Amino acid sequence: MERKIVHLDLDSFFVSVECLTNKALVGKPVIIGGTSDRGVVASCSYEARQFGVHSAMPSKMAKQLCPHAIFVKGDMDLYSKYSGMVTDIIRERAPVVEKASIDEHYLDVTGMDKYIKHSMLWTHELRQLVTKETGLPISYGLSINKTVSKVATNEAKPNGEKEIETGTEKCFLSPLSIRKIPGIGDKTYSLLRNMGVEKVQTIQQMPIEMMGKVLGESGLILWKKANGIDNSPVEPYSEQKSMSTETTFDKDTTDIEKLKNVLISMVDTLAFDLRKARKVAACVTLKIRYSDFQTHTFQARIPYTAADHILLDKVLELFKKNYSRRILIRLVGIKFSSLVSGHSQIDMFDDSEEKIKLYLAMDKIRLRYGSQAILRALAVPAPLKKIAV
Repeated sequence: MERKIVHLDLDSFFVSVECLTNKALVGKPVIIGGTSDRGVVASCSYEARQFGVHSAMPSKMAKQLCPHAIFVKGDMDLYSKYSGMVTDIIRERAPVVEKASIDEHYLDVTGMDKYIKHSMLWTHELRQLVTKETGLPISYGLSINKTVSKVATNEAKPNGEKEIETGTEKCFLSPLSIRKIPGIGDKTYSLLRNMGVEKVQTIQQMPIEMMGKVLGESGLILWKKANGIDNSPVEPYSEQKSMSTETTFDKDTTDIEKLKNVLISMVDTLAFDLRKARKVAACVTLKIRYSDFQTHTFQARIPYTAADHILLDKVLELFKKNYSRRILIRLVGIKFSSLVSGHSQIDMFDDSEEKIKLYLAMDKIRLRYGSQAILRALAVPAPLKKIAV
């Protein structure tokens, strides 16, 4: 049976939500993110994009490009609420749903043509329903796989829809910039441009072996995507509720510095796991078990984040406030909960460009050499027991 894969993406999601609550922003160049000169753009309206503004750009540069832009700090609680509303609408109607991020979904509607109605018509009606129920504009692409559907969605934006007929995938992708292929980052793009590769068609014409020699395994994957080949399944949607980790000491302790250092190491490792899973958390829980086996937990809400320094400050604050008994501790644990899917851009509301670059560099090292490859100077690696719910 011929596959039918839909990619749904909310248009300028953060900006669209802000426009629902403040009609004065509609049609204006709006920028969501850090408002200081050291801040970073998390999202922007199409009106701002016309001036060259884009996500991950330093706010200072965005102000220079678009001096009359309206800056909004951002409200992740509000964005998460609307994201959940959209997901609920989709899940009630689609057979298989994958929530790829806070603002995009993949659907597998294979076979729907035979049993219900044409998949393009069905998705069109779903798109209209989402907009009617939430007030949010949304675009979609429909094809035989996830890669082509995602590219089609981006070509259909804003507030549009596009179907790529089976057998026309290569023709559709061919004239596009290599920037359009999902997974091509700045480094890969620069390398390919230096080789004279600008259009997807050039990659299509290259031997797959050459792409493998130049870019290794990622080159083989890129060649397949450029040729419209992608057999990856739509993973059924399930929202992970929390991530946690704990450690039991070989010998019960009251050594404050040792306890703090273990907590620092735990936060660093768990926050990295959050970012690797493309999650952000809004709740922090500290667990302390004493030598008499009495166990206490302490919880605090925070703005949605996956940033080490924000999570660590809250954990240490909870520890300082609540560890007053000064008796031997047997176990400490940390849990991050109220998780939502989200890009790293969500942390841009408060983080500076320097912090974001630091996290990206640290995560790159950890992905290559392991989670303990780089730690804070004070952090002592602990034998962590990880729990995911």
